[in-house]
Amino acid sequence: MQIYDFIIVGAGSAGSVVAERLSANGRFTVLLIEAGGSDRRFFVQMPLGYGKTFMDPKVNWNYSAEPDPGLAGNADHWPRGKVLGGSSSINAMVWVRGHPADFDDWRDQGNPGWGYDDLLPVFKAVEDNEAGADEWRGQGGPVHVTDNRRHVHPLTARFLRAAHEAGLALNEDFNGEHQEGVGIYQLTTRNGRRMSAARAFLRPAMRRPNLRVETSALATRILFEGKRAVGIEFRQHGKSLRVHAGREVILSGGSVNSPQLLQLSGIGPAALLREHGMEAVHESPQVGQNLQDHLGINYTWKAKLPTLNQLLRPWWGKALAGSQYLLLRRGPLSMSMNQGGGFFRTRPDRSRPNMQLYFQAFSTVLPRAGERPILSPDPWPGFSIGLSNCRPTSVGHIAIRSADPLAPPRIVANAFSTDHDVGEMLDAVKFLRRIAAQEPIRAITEEEMLPGAACQSDDELIADFRCRSGTVYHPVSTCRMGPDAREAVVDARLRVHGIAGLRVIDASIFPNIIAGNTNAAAIVTGAKGAALVLEDNA
Repeated sequence: MQIYDFIIVGAGSAGSVVAERLSANGRFTVLLIEAGGSDRRFFVQMPLGYGKTFMDPKVNWNYSAEPDPGLAGNADHWPRGKVLGGSSSINAMVWVRGHPADFDDWRDQGNPGWGYDDLLPVFKAVEDNEAGADEWRGQGGPVHVTDNRRHVHPLTARFLRAAHEAGLALNEDFNGEHQEGVGIYQLTTRNGRRMSAARAFLRPAMRRPNLRVETSALATRILFEGKRAVGIEFRQHGKSLRVHAGREVILSGGSVNSPQLLQLSGIGPAALLREHGMEAVHESPQVGQNLQDHLGINYTWKAKLPTLNQLLRPWWGKALAGSQYLLLRRGPLSMSMNQGGGFFRTRPDRSRPNMQLYFQAFSTVLPRAGERPILSPDPWPGFSIGLSNCRPTSVGHIAIRSADPLAPPRIVANAFSTDHDVGEMLDAVKFLRRIAAQEPIRAITEEEMLPGAACQSDDELIADFRCRSGTVYHPVSTCRMGPDAREAVVDARLRVHGIAGLRVIDASIFPNIIAGNTNAAAIVTGAKGAALVLEDNA
């Protein structure tokens, strides 16, 4: 059996960082196991290619949640990255850290070292922000963050003026002094290519002789000696293999796969393990529990002016955009569809923003089977304003279906299962219409396409967002961090309660969900977690 100092499971947003940091000083041997394959694929590297990777089984786990009463019985599609870089290789690339108070909440729940003041230096250290360094932003780090103000579609300026007239402040930087307001999103791209965690951290580290990366390697079980993790069993090319960890095993599989592997290895709720005839190595009742996620919906309008639909829909437009991208690495294919947006409070008595906005100068009312139709939008000019809730109170769970590691886990989201979440979403969709009613948008609008002008009453609006809402791909907290093993899975140093030599370092450890996109915080969790590992193994 081969022996490494550290074995990391999962080469995603956090795992790529952990692998780079633990191998940097050359003292330790590191093995990184990834179930997916290479990220050197055109539609992974091209920013707008996430429309093609949305359902591509070559790079995507393509999970499906359980039919959800809160979503009118729909079984939501849950894409998760199965590729080097993980979900940072297939996401929409918006770089938002989260509200500072979110991280202070983490600290105040008994997790010293995880407050905003603790994490701000880590956020700055990982960034190479094109807009420049200041008190809040970093420059010179591995993750290039592009300032897109010069490149967004002209309709984005109309959205910003309309949102401002509706009462929202203009905000130059959601990662700066204040999060609230509307502005242009910063993206994780560089020179027209996606800046995933693999590109930023893992690819440079793979040149080191002390880091070994195994792809197409599905971790099936953690190996134990008593209550100490000592290795990993994995399947690769039809063979079952085992490797030994001299120091630690680190799970970085994300909020779906990390709790799944723990449960498959005998760490989880005792009743679940008994149900599947599994021997418990350690009862940990919170493994897979506390699932939180952001839910989103788009309102869509037909426009009187051309939008990106007229460029990306016809063959000649595709050819023009493709040539612009291939020759210059510019144009819509070099960006995200979420070019503008921001944060607002649905009611003035909220202490901080509880809703996030997304403006898209294109529309996809007409569906296309088998893909997210970003590269084949509607044949008429359209645009959308989307939103997602920042701090939902609805909580779900993730649980194995059987002892078979090849069986996808059950994902129970419990969307809109609280009156709080329903009420704030109702307030939010009404505010979307308030933005659209302002002159900069009203002047170029022909009609509302979704949900349509006939949808007016509260009951109709609620029925609509239950039917059309879905995940915005930010699941967290299924192995959450906290001091009490009855309420959490890992402690503040990300060590699994009750088990030696085992940590979880990914977004599943978030004590609660943050306001905004989760990739930046997942990367910083990787950097912070790796620092803790190095401190404990000095």
